Amino acid sequence: MPPVVGVLALQGDYAEHQLALHEQGLATRQVRTVRDLPGLAGLVLPGGESTTMLKLLDVEGLWAPLGAALRSGVPVLATCAGMILLAERVLDPVQRSYGLLPITVVRNGYGRQFHSGTFALQGEALPAGTTGTFIRAPRITAVGAGCAVLATRGPDPVLVAAGPIVAACFHPELQEGHPVTVQFAARVRTAAARVSAAVLGAAQFAAEQA
Repeated sequence: MPPVVGVLALQGDYAEHQLALHEQGLATRQVRTVRDLPGLAGLVLPGGESTTMLKLLDVEGLWAPLGAALRSGVPVLATCAGMILLAERVLDPVQRSYGLLPITVVRNGYGRQFHSGTFALQGEALPAGTTGTFIRAPRITAVGAGCAVLATRGPDPVLVAAGPIVAACFHPELQEGHPVTVQFAARVRTAAARVSAAVLGAAQFAAEQA
């Protein structure tokens, strides 16, 4: 069975993320309640409306359990609103977040809907010619220690990583076979294989000791 990635499905474009991951050979599970969290090989926080997501996380009792899952070490991909939920500091207006990414973001920092579009990305982590779709996108205004900038749009960092977490201002799920989705899927498979090997090794050791 392929690894299962949990996609936060309270609001936003979670269905597009699921489709993009299925195209990479992964299974997905919509995360709506605490019962949906166990056994996941990765997590996706999709784009959408971050303030609405915050309210629904509280309504469903998911704030703390999801935080624990995000801190568990599994690969995480956060896009747009998902990145806002993980940022250490959120501005315009200030709002709470998990604070797992040492970045400062400004909500809708690239302007309103009519400023949205597809723009060229630069960075060694992405193939030449890669683009990103920005929709009322947050803007990263500061990057702290321990956070790597993987790609930029002009002078602005738009793809960052800290440990197992990768976050994008743009929407890779809206472009078929986007490198960010492909790379995330590869990380999930690698992490799942390590876990399986560790479990198998522990079982073999127990059997030998019996």
